[in-house]
Amino acid sequence: MQDIRGLWALITGASSGFGVDFAHLLAARGANLVLVARRTAPMEELAAQLRAQHGVQVRVTGLDLTAADAATQLKQGLDADGIAIDILINNAGYGLYGEFLQQPLEKTLDMMQLNMLSLTRLTHVFGQQMKQRGRGYMLLIASIAAYQATPTYAAYAGSKGYVLLFGEALHQELAPYGVKVSVLSPGITATNFLAVSGQRPTLYQRLVMMQSRPVAHIGLQAMFKGKLSVVPGLMNKLTIFSNRFTPRSIQSKVAYTLMKN
Repeated sequence: MQDIRGLWALITGASSGFGVDFAHLLAARGANLVLVARRTAPMEELAAQLRAQHGVQVRVTGLDLTAADAATQLKQGLDADGIAIDILINNAGYGLYGEFLQQPLEKTLDMMQLNMLSLTRLTHVFGQQMKQRGRGYMLLIASIAAYQATPTYAAYAGSKGYVLLFGEALHQELAPYGVKVSVLSPGITATNFLAVSGQRPTLYQRLVMMQSRPVAHIGLQAMFKGKLSVVPGLMNKLTIFSNRFTPRSIQSKVAYTLMKN
């Protein structure tokens, strides 16, 4: 198992869901943490818990990652304190449920800003540092929706398709420099994703829903082993495998049916 004691891990979207799981799992292995999200109160509570349980250093940063200078501002603050990031968990993101034209355009653009542009900026800023040092780890959180068109989550699926392809390309580009990049593509998971997106869980979603902590663990394992990409859960794997033999027009029709409340 990779020894990460004393390394610094930056986790975005650390106020809830997968962000909390990644924080617990990394702290349990002795990594120091930088927690980043808009809401500081839940992160402060989490930080106190992790310090007490694992004796690690935890820094909490309240930040709107959609701001154009957020990544640069974050790195400047860390540089000033002598903190170099060894592990980047690009987790911040959310979805919007509903037909595209029924969503206010600004809400969709805000989501795309966080899911794609903010992730890209963070990856560039901290990836440069890792490349120069000749080591580092990055985990980008995509979604099973990245593998096919998903009606009622049209823009979200598109944004996660970007994350998947972007991350898999970086896996190859940065490998010669000692930087390991992996992509985690979860299916429906027991987080606040559905509540934030505005969707009530369907019967299908309730049947295939996974717990978030094991999914986060699978993602970290893949990252430390240097895997290109990982899809957790048998049902999710079967869905992606079956897509290889299913016309795309049928894929999207099936997805539309399964996503309807």
